[in-house]
Amino acid sequence: MKDPLKTGFADRLTAQAEAKKAMLAKFKPKPTVQAEVFESREDIRQKELETVRAARAEAKELARQAAEAKRLTDLEMKRGERKQRKATTKAEQRAAREAKAAARRTLMRPSS
Repeated sequence: MKDPLKTGFADRLTAQAEAKKAMLAKFKPKPTVQAEVFESREDIRQKELETVRAARAEAKELARQAAEAKRLTDLEMKRGERKQRKATTKAEQRAAREAKAAARRTLMRPSS
C-alpha cells in the first residue's frame, strides 16, 4: 500500500510533536485580565486597620481631654469651697474680735 500523501517518518514525527504542543497549549493557564488599580486584600485590610486605629486614638484623646476638663472643674470647685470656708472663718473671727473689743469697751467705761 502506497501512501497517497507521501508522508515519511520525519513528517509524521513533526506532525505528532505539533499535535502534542497544541494539546499542551490547550491546558496552559490563560492570562487573566487584571484591573489597572489593583488593591490586594492585604492592602484593603491594612487601610481598614489604620482607620480603626485612628478612630480609637481619637476617641481615646477625647476621653483624656474630657477627664482633664472634669479634673480641672473639680479642682476649681474645691478651690471655691475652700475660699468660701476661709472667708466664713475670717468673718467669724472678725466678729468675735469685734465682740470682744466691744465687751472690753463696755467694761472699761465708767458707769454714769
